Amino acid sequence: MEYHQDRFDDYSLLVYKKDELVALFPANRVGDRLYSHQGLTYGGLILSTAIKLEETIAAFSILLKFLFSQGVNILLLKQMPSIYNRVPSEETQYLSFILRAELYRRDVLSVIDLKERIKISNNRVEGYKRGKKHGLAIREVDRFDTFWNEILIENLKSKHQAKPVHNLEEITLLKHQFPENIRQFNVYNKDKIVAGATIFETKNVAHCQYISGNKEKNQLGCLDLLHIYLIDTVFKHKKFFDFGVSNENSGRNINQGLLFWKEGFGARTITQDFYKIETNNYHLLDEILI
Repeated sequence: MEYHQDRFDDYSLLVYKKDELVALFPANRVGDRLYSHQGLTYGGLILSTAIKLEETIAAFSILLKFLFSQGVNILLLKQMPSIYNRVPSEETQYLSFILRAELYRRDVLSVIDLKERIKISNNRVEGYKRGKKHGLAIREVDRFDTFWNEILIENLKSKHQAKPVHNLEEITLLKHQFPENIRQFNVYNKDKIVAGATIFETKNVAHCQYISGNKEKNQLGCLDLLHIYLIDTVFKHKKFFDFGVSNENSGRNINQGLLFWKEGFGARTITQDFYKIETNNYHLLDEILI
């Protein structure tokens, strides 16, 4: 997280059992509110695989008591989508219920279960065939400048009046720090870039961080060709392929065209929840175990 540390007042917390680190909570503070780190897509209380539910209750109770003592009145908790856990881990969803938390946002992620594949739609297959017909080439590259400067920045600006979450220098730095986990795939038409995808790779999941094509993407079929290649070839050994969210307006709306395109590959919906927790409710955790 250090690459954007100047944007946030970091307040990340570590939880120990004696001298053993058992949990961590990446976070930043704004006044009397603590957020699951706003510089991270996913968050929540990250637990050791050795920790059990009783210890998790104790850890979360201690965390809330500490925050309350430090003048933090509200905890904005951003859950980790279940597919990113190495083992089953939905303890904080349950504890949010006990703490009378307010569910203030829920995003939908379009995810392919690569072990239980759903048939790809005819539209996506036709796009793939167009890409093959046009002789498009897919290459994995180590640099991001061509995709950023010729495709991604302009598309986000013209369609959404937005910029990439990572600028070119930041994504290059992250690639240097995590060379095996951040990968760039570009599509070329006669050596001219026409589309690309930036993949963040974890043990179980290939996550599309950025997807973008030029104005001819529908006619060329470049994005369909690219993603069928990624799903069927590059990341077929993973458990999940995550297209990410199609939400706008803090989860209250869905980009219908984008969702239709993702579901055409066989993606289906999981959710990511966001909870508002009052830290002075920590005492409610004392009443769980009987």
